Amino acid sequence: MAKGYKMLKKQPLVSVCIPAYNHEKYVGSCLRSIIAQTYKNIELIIIDDGSSDNTKHAILDLLPELESRFVHVYFKSQNNQGTCRTLNKLYSKVKGQYIYYIASDDVAKPDAIKTLVEFMELNPEYALVVGDNDIIDGDGKRVFWDSGCNNVYNIELAQYKTFGDFLKAKNKNINFLSNSFGSYSTLFGHNYIPNGYLIRRTILNKIGLFTPRAPLEDWWFMLQISKYAKMKYLDKILLSYRWHGANTALNAQKMHKMADKTSKYEWDTLKSANFAGMMSDVKQRYRREQRRRFIHKFIYHRKREGDKVVIKIFGFIRIKFSKPRVDSTNN
Repeated sequence: MAKGYKMLKKQPLVSVCIPAYNHEKYVGSCLRSIIAQTYKNIELIIIDDGSSDNTKHAILDLLPELESRFVHVYFKSQNNQGTCRTLNKLYSKVKGQYIYYIASDDVAKPDAIKTLVEFMELNPEYALVVGDNDIIDGDGKRVFWDSGCNNVYNIELAQYKTFGDFLKAKNKNINFLSNSFGSYSTLFGHNYIPNGYLIRRTILNKIGLFTPRAPLEDWWFMLQISKYAKMKYLDKILLSYRWHGANTALNAQKMHKMADKTSKYEWDTLKSANFAGMMSDVKQRYRREQRRRFIHKFIYHRKREGDKVVIKIFGFIRIKFSKPRVDSTNN
C-alpha cells in the first residue's frame, strides 16, 4: 500500500503519524484535514490498532485519494497492541525531517503544518512547536467549555473559548509565550502541551521508545523531549480538538492511575540517568524532588514513632511537631 517517493526540494519532508482506534466516525475528517494542508511535501503513516468498529474500512475507502495526494502512504491494520507499541511502530516508519502527530478524531487547520514547519526552519534550537486548539463536538460543531469542561454552544456561557485558554487557566504560573513553556520543571507535575504538535525527527534518537510502564504516553513523551531541547507555543489556532463521550480524559480514575504509574517510571528513570547533554533544569528538578521525597519520608517516619523532633535540612527548612501534651490536672 505504498507508493514511491516523489523528490521535492523546496520543502522538507513531513511525516504525518496517525494511530487510529475505534474512530470510524471521525477518522475520515481527520484524514481529509491532512489532504487539505497547504503544505505539500507530506508522507502519511497510519496504523489501525485493532479497532472493533469500521475504522479500518473508513481508511481503506480513502486510500486511493491519499495515495494520489501524498508522496508516500503507509497503512497497516494490526491486532490491538496498545498506544505505546503502536506509536513505536509509527515512528519507526518515518522518513521525514519533521513529524506531525495528530489523533485520529482531531482535525488540523489547513495552514497547520506550513505554520509549524516555518517556525522550526527558522529556529533550530527548538525540538517541538505547537499551536492552540479550538474545540469541536462529536458532530464537528465548534463548541466552548464551561467551568466543568462541558461543551456549551453559546460563547457567552463559556469559561474557556479554546483548549489553550483552559490550559493557561490551569497553569497560571507558566507564561505560554515565554521560554518556560515546555521546560522540564514545569512539565514534571503534569502535561499541558496542546494537541497537534510538530517535532524534529532527530529528537527520537535521544528519548528512547514508548513503554506501557509509562501509560500516559503523551506526558512521558513531552518530559523526554524537554530534557534535551526547547518547545514553542504559537498563539494561533492550528487544530480542532474533538471533545466527545469517548475521550480518555473523561475517565478521571483511570487517568489518575495512569499518571501515578507514569510518574513512578519517570522517577525511576531519573534515578539511573546520565544527565550529560540534558537541559540544565532537569538535574535541578531532580535534586528538588530528591529533597522533597527525603523530607516526606523522614517526617512520616517520625510522626509514626511519635517523637518530638526539630528537623533542619539544607539550612532552609525547619519543621517541628511533637506528641500531644497531656494535662495532668485531668488525670
